[in-house]
Amino acid sequence: MSRITIEDLTRIMRECAGEDEAVDLDGDIADTPFEELGYDSLALLEAVARVEREYGVKLADDLAGTAETPRQFVDLVNGAAPVAV
Repeated sequence: MSRITIEDLTRIMRECAGEDEAVDLDGDIADTPFEELGYDSLALLEAVARVEREYGVKLADDLAGTAETPRQFVDLVNGAAPVAV
């Protein structure tokens, strides 16, 4: 399994939910809350599903919504167990 990066997550978030014109996603957003980046819980659920498919991991339902920042999300994904194929 390859590891996800903040840049990978940013790409996925843009593809899933677009981008707020008032937010610079190309800047240092690692510790910026998703809410401030313009992403709500629905956008995060969509991103979780996409990440699970692309990176071959399964995130526990109760943990998937706990990430409040991109860094927390990336750490959660990179710590997840790979799904057996």
